[in-house]
Amino acid sequence: MNDHPVWPKKVLTCIVCPIGCTITVVHDDYDVIEIEGNNCARGREYARHEAIEPSRTVTTSVLVVGGERPLASVRTAGSVPKGKIRAVMDEIAKVSVKAPVKVGDVILENVAGTGEKVVATRNVPRKRSKGKGRAK
Repeated sequence: MNDHPVWPKKVLTCIVCPIGCTITVVHDDYDVIEIEGNNCARGREYARHEAIEPSRTVTTSVLVVGGERPLASVRTAGSVPKGKIRAVMDEIAKVSVKAPVKVGDVILENVAGTGEKVVATRNVPRKRSKGKGRAK
């Protein structure tokens, strides 16, 4: 790999497959200059994306009102820019939902302006009320 004193160099461990190639990426702010160390085209694409526009799927939980459990796990439907994760988490932290919650329910649309939905990944049934006036 050529030595580029002006451009940053990132060393990544590829997560696309179990091999875990160590990939070195030389890039400027807009484009990849060189990629070395990948064993496949998927690793090359992962390195290109990770160097220029890293993104992540965000998983967390939201408060559930009137549910058998106090929290429901949620995640972004797709990945969001790594630099927006804090804003995504801040928006999700302000949310509470009423039970019942079903897997796949949309909790938030366009979270933090990313275009991604936040969806439930756990069912939380409504809390059962204790029977009053039951015959004994």
